[in-house]
Parts: sequence; C-alpha cells; structure tokens
Amino acid sequence: MTTWVPASCTLPTTEQPLRVAEFDALFAERLTEAARPEPLRLLLVLTGGTGIEDDVRNLVARESGCCSFFTFTVSAGPEQIRLDIEVDAAHKAVLDALQERATTAVGRELP
Repeated sequence: MTTWVPASCTLPTTEQPLRVAEFDALFAERLTEAARPEPLRLLLVLTGGTGIEDDVRNLVARESGCCSFFTFTVSAGPEQIRLDIEVDAAHKAVLDALQERATTAVGRELP
C-alpha cells in the first residue's frame, strides 16, 4: 500500500501513524462515495450524525496545520458531509494515495 505522508509533512514522525489511523477510521465508518472530478481534487461523501461534522472539521484543520498543501472544504447537510480535498500538482501522488487508503478502508470500490 502506498504511503501518503510526504516528506513536507511537519507532523512529528511518531504521530503520523495515529493521524493515518484517524483517517482510516473515518473512511471505514463514514465514507459512502468517493469521486475524482479533477486530477488534483478528491470528493468524499460521508454519512453524518451527531458531532461528526465537528470531528471532520477538527481532523482536517489539524491536517492542514502540518500539511499546508491540502485545501479541505467541508459542506454539511442533514444526513451527509461532503469533503472536498484539493492539492497542488506537486502533491498529486499524495492525493492518489489518500484515495487508495479511502477505498481500502471501506473494503470495496466506491462509486
């Protein structure tokens, strides 16, 4: 499996597996759809629920803090949360690997 933690990430190495595990758990528990509308953009649709939007916003804020090349946009509705993730061209491989992790965590191909 491809790692998606690039050398430019400032999160301490000892904390990186914990952050990856947080994303994996989010994907496994909440991810219902994934799409790649553009090469540098990944769209994830997550099931909502009490406190989930706050959890997602907290996670992506922390990730933006150590990996500033990510642009996360969270849009929440009553039953789902849309998470748009964009990167610059230099970090396309990181987005590819993140999409791979999402699919793997769910255990099936997503629409």
